[in-house]
Amino acid sequence: MLLSFENVFFSYPNSEEVLRNISFSINSGEKVALLGLNGAGKSTLMLHTNGLLIPSKGNVCVKGMNTKSKSINEIRKTVGIVFQDANDQLFMPTVYDDVAFGPRNMKLSQEEVERRVRRALELTNTEELAMRSPYELSGGQKKSVSIATVLSMNPELIVFDEPTSGLDYKASENFIEIVKSLPQAILLSTHDLELAKNLCERAIVLKNGKIIRDSKEIELV
Repeated sequence: MLLSFENVFFSYPNSEEVLRNISFSINSGEKVALLGLNGAGKSTLMLHTNGLLIPSKGNVCVKGMNTKSKSINEIRKTVGIVFQDANDQLFMPTVYDDVAFGPRNMKLSQEEVERRVRRALELTNTEELAMRSPYELSGGQKKSVSIATVLSMNPELIVFDEPTSGLDYKASENFIEIVKSLPQAILLSTHDLELAKNLCERAIVLKNGKIIRDSKEIELV
């Protein structure tokens, strides 16, 4: 089992519970949509997948490693998150440096860093952007590069938070083609049912912080 949530509850300081008794699992290679209206708890759930948030009660485990343990660096090598706003992911002087940031922090050899960066840029069709500043890019280009920053870490699960939000039709189509080519497991939060049906084989539906459906029928209710 790649990812499991076991009776997870979570609340922010001085707030009501945002997640309520969440339990589900994702296996290697599985493509899962996370659906629900605004405020359902989707983004909070996603931040639990690699330990950016820790459950108030219950457990989140990645390949048997609990996010409450000291294995957090290994967990974040296994689960990569592509945030809704690419500007939250891109902060280095060049695209190359952004894509290389993760592998460099993994203390890989320069040769392996270069191989991973080259491969991630190829997969996202962004090779020609390597020496550009991220701040000069279009929204669609930034989204593709933000995916490359995660791919260079070679995670087994990629988590996407509203990935086509703010993208035009062409950029959205490019995103779909990239994701379809990926062998990794996917957890995809979206309001777009057609996107979910196009990319995923299963849907988890949240309402008021609870799972109300987990099935191969990709519907909101």
